[in-house]
Amino acid sequence: MQTATAGTGSQATTGILLMSLGVASLCVNDAIAKTLTEGYSPIQILFLRNIIALPFAMLIALKMGGRAALVTHRPVAHLLRGVLWLIAATLFFTSFLYLGLAEATALIFVMPVFVTAVSALILREPTGWRRWSAVLVGFAGVLVIVRPGGDTFQTASLLPVTTAFFYALLMLSARWVDPRESVWTMMLYLVGAGALLSALVMPFVWVPPRLEDTWLFLGLALFGTVGITLMTQAFRFAPAAVVAPFDYTALIWATLLGYLLWGEIPDLATYLGAAIIIASGIYIVLRERKLES
Repeated sequence: MQTATAGTGSQATTGILLMSLGVASLCVNDAIAKTLTEGYSPIQILFLRNIIALPFAMLIALKMGGRAALVTHRPVAHLLRGVLWLIAATLFFTSFLYLGLAEATALIFVMPVFVTAVSALILREPTGWRRWSAVLVGFAGVLVIVRPGGDTFQTASLLPVTTAFFYALLMLSARWVDPRESVWTMMLYLVGAGALLSALVMPFVWVPPRLEDTWLFLGLALFGTVGITLMTQAFRFAPAAVVAPFDYTALIWATLLGYLLWGEIPDLATYLGAAIIIASGIYIVLRERKLES
């Protein structure tokens, strides 16, 4: 019994570590994207990131899932998921033109709240009053940050919130994928669909990349791919209720990177709203875990 407990504890620690490192990697990815938005359209940034990341995604899929990971039984489902992901990422990168990194990151934390709301209202899944209360609390946190009607209100604050909505749809759309397909197949086809769809827009927005920006695009693909891979692996080592709350460490990294790179200092309302949203999200995760057990 002691050995099993020790093994379980060790796996949980590994899952938490992987999740934290994955979140940090994605925050670096976002900081690089914010830097690049000064000279390139968000859709071009996504196109180049996906094109560079695609070979790495294929290698990871082959390594983790074998040749079976390259086969899909529902290509249309992956294409539709690619549309959702591209819309979400484009909105989020666009928000970097107007908002600080920490503020945009704090607002996207509302995603679990949208997952619960969409599951109840559109998918008609049973949702008790406790989770509905958590949804309302989460939206209250958004209002604290956005402050509609106030002097500091920015319409651009709605971009990360809309991003969170489309990310929630992306998470729920995993149900469209054939259950025989692994998470590595989903990752590979998401990157591939993103590359294909963004390529359609390139003739209208293309700007020749500057040579000095090459390392930024490479870093974008590297940190984005590593971040998603580490976070995916985290859920293989520990339950979602254990590792999911560590997704919120992104606010720490976003605040640090925003301050070091652009001198951004989020105001108190941003942290207060983020704390409310985080508390709501953690409660939803824990409640889902309790209902599943």
